[in-house]
Amino acid sequence: MNELDDEKVKNPEGGQAAVNDARSDRMEEEDLIRQEIDQGSMIKNDTNIGQVTPRKPICDLSDPRYDICEISGDARALGANRTVLYLPPAGERGADSQEWSIRDQSRKYLEFVGNVTVRSLNASQAAAAPACTSRHAVPAVVFAMNGLTSNPWHDFSDVLIPLFLTTRALDGEVQFLVSDLQPWFVDKYRLILRNLSRHDVVDFNRDGGVRCYPRVTVGLRSHRDLGIDPARAPRNYTLLDFQLYVREIYGLPPPGIDVPYKEQQQRTMPRLMLINRGRTRKFVNFPEIVAAARDAGFEVVPVEPRRDLGVEELARAVDSCDVLMGAHGAGLTNFFFLRSNAVMLQVVPWGHMEHSCMVFYGGPAREMRLRDVEYSIAAVESTLYDKYGEDSPVISDPESIHRQGWQFGMRYYWIEQDIRLNVTRFAPTLHQVLQMLKE
Repeated sequence: MNELDDEKVKNPEGGQAAVNDARSDRMEEEDLIRQEIDQGSMIKNDTNIGQVTPRKPICDLSDPRYDICEISGDARALGANRTVLYLPPAGERGADSQEWSIRDQSRKYLEFVGNVTVRSLNASQAAAAPACTSRHAVPAVVFAMNGLTSNPWHDFSDVLIPLFLTTRALDGEVQFLVSDLQPWFVDKYRLILRNLSRHDVVDFNRDGGVRCYPRVTVGLRSHRDLGIDPARAPRNYTLLDFQLYVREIYGLPPPGIDVPYKEQQQRTMPRLMLINRGRTRKFVNFPEIVAAARDAGFEVVPVEPRRDLGVEELARAVDSCDVLMGAHGAGLTNFFFLRSNAVMLQVVPWGHMEHSCMVFYGGPAREMRLRDVEYSIAAVESTLYDKYGEDSPVISDPESIHRQGWQFGMRYYWIEQDIRLNVTRFAPTLHQVLQMLKE
């Protein structure tokens, strides 16, 4: 964290530039004042406001996924009030102030995320604005860590990828002001957070000072679930760029290194990591599936992910595998640690889940140059078949369930359902994956 006096900046890399910028800003402000005096457009008295430069809105609420505010100039962050103030240059201060209240994460309608207030101050408010208790040479980003996090898919989709989009181009010269800070999140993803920012993470809600920055962004950009649109991304980043970035952070082999089965000549069998979910959509005949995969010619690594499982350890384990297999769910998010040309084998639950499986995992896997294989279970492979019977709409007409609303599809196909894989029916899929790896 860099804290600066009003006039002295001691950061050797960016400090002198900040001083020069500040002096330049003062010169520009003085020029504006002189111009306004010459044109007779200064404020005449408390009630007679002359012409001032129109202000551009600093908050953009137009995106369907997220809201974002971007302040350049005199930005003051008051964490205890969850507020960021903008003091416009003197020549742009009018009689009217502006205020926005936004959720500072990538899902603007997520009710679990609190609001941060952004105010652009008018002339009288600016004069009475709280003084800075610390000054910083780097910009800041205000964002929330709560919401749907604690599920790895949401950790990446809602926070880590949007944070990469919003800050990666700054090359670590940014400070994170985190509202609703989650200590477990900071600990679990500490390597990614430390790489995106070289400065201390600030618990914004508990910060009692007035932090002043040359630029503040409130909120996180997001293009789609677990995805990046290169046309809208800084430096045309792609999801593959994000994956390679994450792999580098965790010290995994660089691009161009083949899958372990081909890279390591002593390996006689491809290695398959088999993920078994702990609660919903779990494999009820897990030992039988492990045996079937071994019989098909795979070395099997059974895994039951836990929240306390270290990312570094898991990343190395996934990287050592040629195949990541599991039922549709958060465990497959570990495909970020697979090498190019590895296989993600996704078991699609019953209930017309193919589209969701493709959107959430299949499409992203292909963007990262992984080979995506999907196995859709039959109705009798779902525990819903035993529970409701073949004549129930839950089994016979899943679309009628989905038409009743997302909560009904969620109840039956995401929450109530477990999987009893028919290993005989599944055997050709395992053979297909084996042949892909040998090509």
